Amino acid sequence: MVSKPHKLHIYFFPMIASGHLIPMVDMARLFAQRGVKATIILTPFNAALFSKTIERDRELGLETSIRLINFPFAEVGMPEGCENLSSITSPEMFPKIFKATELLQQPLEKLLEEDRPDCLVADMYFPWATEVASKHGIPRLAFHGTGAYALCVHHVISQQEPYKNVESDSEVFTVPDLPDTITMTKRQLPDHIRDGTKNHMEKFIEKVTEAEMKSYGVLVNSFHELEPAYSEYYKEVVGRRTWHIGPVSLSNRDNEDKARRGNKTSIDEHECLSWLASKKPNSVLYVCFGSLSSFSTAQLLEIAMGLEASGQQFIWVVRKDKSKEKENEEWLPEAFEQRLEGRGIIIRGWAPQVLILDHESVGGFMTHCGWNSILEGVTAGVPMITWPHFAEQFYNEKLVTNILRVGVGVGAQEWCRWPDDCKIYVKKEDIEKAVAQLMDSEEAEETRSRAKALGAMAKKAVEKGGSSYSDLSAFLEELELNRN
Repeated sequence: MVSKPHKLHIYFFPMIASGHLIPMVDMARLFAQRGVKATIILTPFNAALFSKTIERDRELGLETSIRLINFPFAEVGMPEGCENLSSITSPEMFPKIFKATELLQQPLEKLLEEDRPDCLVADMYFPWATEVASKHGIPRLAFHGTGAYALCVHHVISQQEPYKNVESDSEVFTVPDLPDTITMTKRQLPDHIRDGTKNHMEKFIEKVTEAEMKSYGVLVNSFHELEPAYSEYYKEVVGRRTWHIGPVSLSNRDNEDKARRGNKTSIDEHECLSWLASKKPNSVLYVCFGSLSSFSTAQLLEIAMGLEASGQQFIWVVRKDKSKEKENEEWLPEAFEQRLEGRGIIIRGWAPQVLILDHESVGGFMTHCGWNSILEGVTAGVPMITWPHFAEQFYNEKLVTNILRVGVGVGAQEWCRWPDDCKIYVKKEDIEKAVAQLMDSEEAEETRSRAKALGAMAKKAVEKGGSSYSDLSAFLEELELNRN
């Protein structure tokens, strides 16, 4: 008798941030749906966020599992239980988190020796993973948590430094040699680039790039039709082997999957869906700025006043933190919720975003332009109001507003991870104007039509015969061949 070959076994090792954890868990589940044995490496706190979903997959017969590694918060002087970037409350904690991630190398090696998987998909934030995988004789795939477009923009900016040709932070420069004309200002670039200081982040990014160049390739959570010119540019000009396998959020097939994704929701999803069901199609604006964006009290007040003045129905997700847990909630105008009862809902904490965006009554999405949120908006066919804050979000904004033309900008001008507590970055008038433009203007219908067409393309890409389905098939076949 011929022995049956064992299934391909792939390790997935995400960074401890929701924007990286969620898509990589989705990706592992997608691979399992395609017959792979998928193991996700998580710390105890983050594992608790996904354990029910993985358990449910296993009941359905999928070979998905979690292996735990402890996060060394004590060794780097972090508070107990600080295992996610959303726990960080000051810039001083960032270097400690990165130091802690370096200490994960040894426990990962131990797991690799025990399980001997065929492949390691490791987050960009673990540049040492390329060397570790090589030592164990397996390929390492990098995952960035963003699309090929932003990776191309970043590549050109870091290689050619076009921002050095302008005299002020507000002067516009063009990012050269790209398929589209992308203009930026220095104020929209990360601090370390703008200041010209080679800090720990700049040195770290150099390590990431070097490790990626030596790795087997890059898995991209996107689909070819969304960024065709950049998927080619990334392969041909930047010189990376890539497979576009997204949107991976579409591996969540039913409402229970969508509601459980990422964290426990801070609202009863049935109550939320009932409220949405009572509204007309395309009449509700969904406002959410991801798990890491933070606002001053003054800026939150401005958002509240802008939403009220817009006359628009809305769901507004506000991140819970210490400053917003005061009983008097100074960030809301007096009697705001009473005045707007029936017209708006505030969710304090975590929202079932995919579930909300998929609802037919949602007609717009105000977003920080994190890649997961953009992809989820695109997949749902919902046009966007863009309000970037930091990371690659200002690059992503240009994709939404200038290239895909499925959104309008709110007017954010400054890259900012830690906002000044008294500063207002976007005024209520600009918020009101952007809402009116997206939801109720002459061009709104055309924008919505383009968004819906993209949504249909996204869904088609992951179905059998679609571009992402085929890319994933090609990747798995290649791994099989290399294994034999």
